Amino acid sequence: MPTVSVLMPVYNAEPYLAEAIESILGQTFADFEFLIVNDGSTDRSGAILERYAAHDPRIRASTRPNTGYTVALNELLGQASGGMVARMDADDVALPQRLERQVAYLGSHPEVVCVGTAVHFIDSAGRFLRDGHPGMDHEAIEQRALEGDCPLNHPSVMMRRAAVLAVGGYHPEFEPAEDLDLWLRLGEVGRLTSLPDVLMKYRQHPRSFSEQHQQRQLERSAAAVVDACRRRGIPPRDVAVNPWRPMDRRSRMQSYLGYARRGLERDDYEMALHYGLQAVGQVPWHPGGWLLLARILQRRLTSALPKRPRRASADAKR
Repeated sequence: MPTVSVLMPVYNAEPYLAEAIESILGQTFADFEFLIVNDGSTDRSGAILERYAAHDPRIRASTRPNTGYTVALNELLGQASGGMVARMDADDVALPQRLERQVAYLGSHPEVVCVGTAVHFIDSAGRFLRDGHPGMDHEAIEQRALEGDCPLNHPSVMMRRAAVLAVGGYHPEFEPAEDLDLWLRLGEVGRLTSLPDVLMKYRQHPRSFSEQHQQRQLERSAAAVVDACRRRGIPPRDVAVNPWRPMDRRSRMQSYLGYARRGLERDDYEMALHYGLQAVGQVPWHPGGWLLLARILQRRLTSALPKRPRRASADAKR
């Protein structure tokens, strides 16, 4: 029986799937089973899974018609045999020591039922965008969760399987805020924490599930808080959940401008130009994008020019 069961649903993740799988297979902690459901993908995700499963016996992959993300998670939870379950998404990247660090933490903190990690947000090309989900203790996690703000990065967590089963697993009616709902229920039977070290890379891209269902995620987050207040016998809260990612053209423009500036600061002109153009595409009449593009092109041109030789000083000629 393995120590850890890694649970990963897959739906049309072909561009990122191989990197996600290899990041788990390359963990420094090797006592795990890797349970994967191909949830009716129409791209080459199934073929990629078959190739990896044929070469590593820890992978147990199945393919069936699409049922949805949360149903797939409960199916994987039912297949798990490890005392601990680690979540993983098919478009993210686990850093090599992730499982080792989380197993060690849960082993030395029996009161903790769920441990997440700090993450780096990356884009579709794997470029660093920003930090996310810092380390937090149980009290901070509970406070944020009851405000409707999801405090843990879902694909970064490791949980005690018995605790997840005891609270009823994932509740599909709260999808795509099923993770916040689960943190609230787990917080009623044990303690939650998040490690301060970055052990995951969380990928943001337009095709991600949460990106495509942001408004419903906000609504379901508020509903999860109302349900938690009812269970706990505390007054219901009027939760006004703020979106944690852009939801309209102007806010997307501002995000893209920030990423373009970050690329410029790092002399990553490819990233700067990519996001500068994205910003202009969102709000073409706003001067900010055009001005930043001009700076990027000027810096790129200057960096490409050959360096002029320095003139020898008068002292050096003597």
